[in-house]
Amino acid sequence: MRKLCVVHLFSLPRVQSFRPIRECEVSKLIDRISESSGRGPFDMSEAMRSLTTAIICRVAFGTSYDDERSVARFQSLLNETQAMFTSFFVADHFPLLGFVDRLSGLNRRLEKNFEEFDAFYQEIIDHHLDPNRSKTEQDEDILDVLLQIKEDPSYKIRLTFDHIKALLMTDSSAATVIWTMTYLVKNPGVMAKAQREVRELIGKKGFVNEEDMQQLAYLKAVIKESMRLQPTAPLLVPRESTEDCRLGGYEIPAKTIVYVNIWAIGRDPETWGENPEEFRPERFMENSSIDVKGADFELIPFGAGRRMCPAMHMGLANVELSLANLLYAFDWGMPDGMKNEDLDMDVQPGVAMHKKNPLRLVATKWVL
Repeated sequence: MRKLCVVHLFSLPRVQSFRPIRECEVSKLIDRISESSGRGPFDMSEAMRSLTTAIICRVAFGTSYDDERSVARFQSLLNETQAMFTSFFVADHFPLLGFVDRLSGLNRRLEKNFEEFDAFYQEIIDHHLDPNRSKTEQDEDILDVLLQIKEDPSYKIRLTFDHIKALLMTDSSAATVIWTMTYLVKNPGVMAKAQREVRELIGKKGFVNEEDMQQLAYLKAVIKESMRLQPTAPLLVPRESTEDCRLGGYEIPAKTIVYVNIWAIGRDPETWGENPEEFRPERFMENSSIDVKGADFELIPFGAGRRMCPAMHMGLANVELSLANLLYAFDWGMPDGMKNEDLDMDVQPGVAMHKKNPLRLVATKWVL
């Protein structure tokens, strides 16, 4: 399954083929913020969730699923899934007391969410299998690729519709953008430096394209620093030891569940110096060889090795393009009566580290 994701779904050429979708949706977001400029605080958290959902719908399901009703339905299902992730299931900790989850209604709520997601995905699959599907909808999306593989007898893994539904994905890039914007507002000097870099490069062109990103070294450092301090998943997917081993003086028996705490790794003073809690992107300018792609174990927001996140390229592309255009197009500030230092950093409990309270900022259109 991992090979399927890496080779067919999220390879760099495949991710690049979706560039027009990303640029189109980010452009819509910039227009939406421009229209609300001067009308009070703008809810960045809601806007980034909507952007990410729209991109996912178009990339995974095709152009017919960029209508507002489908996007809203998908977002609602994702929100409920996130709520279930943050719920406390007694059976996870005390298996013999699993009946408590049934009595509380949590089990039924989880089953209902699964059933609704299953029905949503089945509708999309049925649409893609429709022989009368319009030719204007034939741009190949991720679901098209999966359906082709399912019918390919030469492929070693026999895909079923259940496999396909499980592979239709979500994305954590919205959380990364929100945390990065939060850090930038709390550190106006860093924000000004990042904006200056983007605006000097782009000038009066009006929009940051993906080919511009390679020249935005400081912005990339800002993103790395945000991922270091606030990885969207503080713990990597758990692993199981296959044999007895000794690590750092600890004896680890075979079949032990092991969690990698990347939140703690990113704040380790032995690696990051005396002030690891400080938001200072310059540390990545001083040591630009450190990257997020799994080769540098001090910074592994996507994991490392054969089990690292296969959608890394997709997620990074979404984050970089969104942030570059947000910083290029607008100056950002706090609502009236609030200071930058008043901005909270509270985290919503759960598998992913989302900001607990919505990020509401005042956007002022930058005059070219």
